[in-house]
Amino acid sequence: MLGAIYTGLSGMNAYSKGLQTISDNVANLNTNGFKSTTVTFNDMFSTGGGGLTFLDNHAQKSGSGVKIGDPLIDFSEGDLRQTDNDLDLAIQGSGFLILQNDDKTYYTRTGQFVVDKDGYISEKNTGYHLAVLDAVGHPTAVNVDTKRTSAPVVTTKVTFAENISSSETTATVEDVDVYDDRGGKHVWTVTLTKDTSPGATDQWNVAVQDADGTPVQMSPTGSVLKFIGSTVDPSTGQLTVTEDPDGADPLTVTLDFSAGVTSYSSGTSNTLRAASVDGSGVGALTSVTVDENGQVKLTYSNEKTELMGAVALADFRDPQQLERVGNGLYRNSGAGEMRLLSSGVNGVGTLVSKQLEASNVDLSQEFGDLILIQRGFQACSQVVSVTNDMIQQLFGMRGQG
Repeated sequence: MLGAIYTGLSGMNAYSKGLQTISDNVANLNTNGFKSTTVTFNDMFSTGGGGLTFLDNHAQKSGSGVKIGDPLIDFSEGDLRQTDNDLDLAIQGSGFLILQNDDKTYYTRTGQFVVDKDGYISEKNTGYHLAVLDAVGHPTAVNVDTKRTSAPVVTTKVTFAENISSSETTATVEDVDVYDDRGGKHVWTVTLTKDTSPGATDQWNVAVQDADGTPVQMSPTGSVLKFIGSTVDPSTGQLTVTEDPDGADPLTVTLDFSAGVTSYSSGTSNTLRAASVDGSGVGALTSVTVDENGQVKLTYSNEKTELMGAVALADFRDPQQLERVGNGLYRNSGAGEMRLLSSGVNGVGTLVSKQLEASNVDLSQEFGDLILIQRGFQACSQVVSVTNDMIQQLFGMRGQG
């Protein structure tokens, strides 16, 4: 009968631990990226003698109760919730983000990331660094400190478009911003004046001035733009302008009228404009984001962008080998096969920004398990109580004299 008490106690102990697991699941209902743990139980079986008996029986086999099973983590994907932070990351699929802390590596399903004081993209709660794939496919922490500014790009071409009214005598394009090799900005005004001298037909004299009205030198090859009918004469479609800025290398810029510029009689309105100007000044870093391809993208005030590498995603053959360490993090015990991939590769999923993965706890399932746990505990406690009553009756027996 004592064995029955121990068997009942094993059930009470197992169900108590099961209740703790369910409590943990329910408590983390609103924890980002939390994965619920499934409660399982395993029977215990023993082989031994007949216990306290005077009979010389052969070895007996009997059940010895129950124990809580090894935790089984449910890695199914939780709902994705929209946020306003460009560096809030989640994964549509089965992969894991990789975080590095000195020589330790952790894995997580979701995270709120920020650029920390040292320039690393770090997880907000832990301070661990987000890893990207380097040139040889190894995970490495990304640092943007050396990328706070974008180098200037010298202007080499200004491309013009739209129409010059053939009935007008002057066309002006103002505020054409060009940049030298030091990032210095020069604001030019391009003026086209129709040549009305005898024998001149459909040709315009082109002149350039800087912001203070000083003429900018045109190339000796010519400063005349000619039309054949309503289209630009190819031999005059590209004109060259040179300037010698203080403290910078000489600036040579091509004024390109060869594509998209026409000359129709359309009243007194000119629509000629600078459609595109290459080059840029020095840019300051304005944002750090993760684009639709899972690449860390830097954007600068000069409208330039730079990619810092693809966010590293880990794919585990058996995620159950991962060890939960808190804060939504897991550690690899080294027992499972792992692949390092980038977003969009089959098997790892797609990385999305401005979203966080919610907990995958199913309350209806948890409450159903809670009822079963309660009934199991109650039944085991009844076994212990009845067995105790039987032992009390045994102790109350008196010998007959």
